[in-house]
Amino acid sequence: MAKQFNRINEDHARFIAAQHIFFSGTAAAEGRVNISPKGMDSLRVMDPNRIVWRNLTGSGNETAGHLRQMNRMTLMWCSFATRPLILRAYGSARTLHPATRNLRSSTRCSLPTQARARSMT
Repeated sequence: MAKQFNRINEDHARFIAAQHIFFSGTAAAEGRVNISPKGMDSLRVMDPNRIVWRNLTGSGNETAGHLRQMNRMTLMWCSFATRPLILRAYGSARTLHPATRNLRSSTRCSLPTQARARSMT
């Protein structure tokens, strides 16, 4: 039976930091669900209720399009090796583009600079 938590605890944060890949899931009111693999050192747990993730170039930018219509997002990490676990974070999200006022102050974290970054979520 799955356990539910109302925040990200320290054990969860360590598990998230150890994963090399995660998946983001979004959907608009109508149309298809978008599930995308992510990685490349692009995510940080900021506090027990906040995650920042830098969206890099790739396939399309369906995530930002969905978030304009509906701010629901699910992130999922999974490990099947040393510590088998599937962890999901359900929440609301918003897209911050490089031109967004005060982007730096609202996302203070230690993400490496990446030229292909197009937004923060």
